[in-house]
Amino acid sequence: MSADAIAEFWQRCRADVAGLPEETPSAWAFGATREHADGLLELVLAGTKTATASSVWDYEFSGDALPQAGELSIILDGMGAPRALIETTDVVVVPFDEVAAAHAFAEGERDRTLSSWREVHKRYWTEHSEGPRGYEPDMPVVCESFRLIVGGDGSS
Repeated sequence: MSADAIAEFWQRCRADVAGLPEETPSAWAFGATREHADGLLELVLAGTKTATASSVWDYEFSGDALPQAGELSIILDGMGAPRALIETTDVVVVPFDEVAAAHAFAEGERDRTLSSWREVHKRYWTEHSEGPRGYEPDMPVVCESFRLIVGGDGSS
């Protein structure tokens, strides 16, 4: 990830969208691999993906704060290039086995059903958790909704 590319992307966003703060938001990619990052980013850019889920245990392990409504994030592609700006609109924490079908649909993956969401995320947290706790059927999950503000080349 190039700090210069992120700074340039942020300056383009600020030029195109009135009212964005001066401070550059955090930059990150969806998923755990280049393929995950690119595939999920494409769903965001297409307007299909308007939500994501994270493990509370991974946040605790990394020491990062949970996302907050109103927070901005620069989304990177699989090569680390900035490609989108999103704003978190809602955050709720629920047990894995209580994630709502509407949230699974908003994540935009596969057939968008809750059963598919559970299958994909169980595998993801089993294979790619940051911390040692991995996956449990009642693990706390951060269900985050967001809106796309800027997509693609930095134009709104």
